[in-house]
Amino acid sequence: MMIEKIISGGQTGADRATLDAAIKAGIPHGGWTPKGRETEDGVLPDKYQLQEMPTNSCSKRTEQNVLDSDGTVIVSHGKLTGGSALTQKLAEDYKRPHIHLNMNELSVNAAVDTLRVWIENNEIQVLNVAGPRASKDPDIYNMTAKILETLFMDGL
Repeated sequence: MMIEKIISGGQTGADRATLDAAIKAGIPHGGWTPKGRETEDGVLPDKYQLQEMPTNSCSKRTEQNVLDSDGTVIVSHGKLTGGSALTQKLAEDYKRPHIHLNMNELSVNAAVDTLRVWIENNEIQVLNVAGPRASKDPDIYNMTAKILETLFMDGL
């Protein structure tokens, strides 16, 4: 098994799906969340083992998660915007491995296969997962969870 830890920022949507999938699979999780553990649906519950940034800046949190991982996957439906686009730009700026899974163009199985190959090729041990918050994409939680749960079931 290559993945040793999964990290995300703890926001609703893709981030939260990531943490829930890691907990369900028994994979260590973590990452950084803004000061006060603020998310769009309130304070991030303590069951999520994320560290608080000294600032409430979402962009600083995003940057730290890119830096603390071996690579970043961004899951979306369509073009990257907002924090997801920033995540991609930071990964490029820091020359960190990253991949965008556009679920308007991929089936869940194709996304899992693409992600598995990318993880193996880049020898990813700490995986950062990002994507839109629930208010921007109500379906992203379920899609991200499906991709990761399938990946973890397959033993990666």
